[in-house]
Amino acid sequence: MSRQCELSGVARSTRYASLRPTEPDAEELALLAAIDEAYTAHPFYGSRRMVVELGRQGYQVNRKRVQRLMQILGLAGMAPGPNTSRPCPQHPVYPYLLRGVEVERPNQVWSTDITYIRLGNRGFVYLVAIIDWYSRKVLSWRLSNTLDTAFCVDCLDQALQHYGKPDIFNTDQGCQFTSIVFTDRLKAQGIAISMDGRGRALDNIFVERLWRSVKYEEIYLKGHTSMPELLSGLTQYFEFYNTSRPHQSLAYQTPEQVYLTAQGGGACIVNQFVATEAENTVGMTKTGQRRSAAVEQALS
Repeated sequence: MSRQCELSGVARSTRYASLRPTEPDAEELALLAAIDEAYTAHPFYGSRRMVVELGRQGYQVNRKRVQRLMQILGLAGMAPGPNTSRPCPQHPVYPYLLRGVEVERPNQVWSTDITYIRLGNRGFVYLVAIIDWYSRKVLSWRLSNTLDTAFCVDCLDQALQHYGKPDIFNTDQGCQFTSIVFTDRLKAQGIAISMDGRGRALDNIFVERLWRSVKYEEIYLKGHTSMPELLSGLTQYFEFYNTSRPHQSLAYQTPEQVYLTAQGGGACIVNQFVATEAENTVGMTKTGQRRSAAVEQALS
């Protein structure tokens, strides 16, 4: 090695031995899988309840470790609270536009999100999907082994190419969706950008419900162990989900039927922060700090 560096004119101190890939820790992967499955079943569980749930399954783990593992998976209890979504500080954040809006036709509102998919004992990969709110149809999806912006932009481009464009596109405040390259794609098409409020996971409930279906009906049943196997499995599942699987909220029609006929679908996020006539009076009763702040915002 010294002679090669000398002949190449490279300083010996800059040449290091190649790093050997490390095997993933089996215990940590098992904990990640258990947390992922428990959270999918109970998305309102925070780290404290997750410690209790894992203890019931025989895992002796403290809260700090559970917090770290939930952070790796990007999971937080679905309840209003500060700092549950941290966008890149340099990226602009857009207001949520869908509270109280009646979705009455296909391509009125699309939304997207990212979830983790476990690959046996080989760790996790990332899945992004775009869904039409009216019909619940999955318009496009992508897998990636890195949490970057490129695969989200590719997913968006595919949906725009095949299905036109929506009036409103809703995301969370993740840095992939607040990035300039992603938002510029939407602005170039004249699409209104909507983003979930901080800690408001229910603002994007239709995608969250899709993740539950994907995991319980495909991932947990088949236990894919490689990217090609997962890619093939999800291709078949999303085809089944769109064209064959009866959807309860669509009167047991399929998303494909509802999307093509524009009949039988719909969605609405209830606006629970609208001030009542009584609250508009001077002597209205305040029922808590959160409620008061919401009412003040509605009145402003």
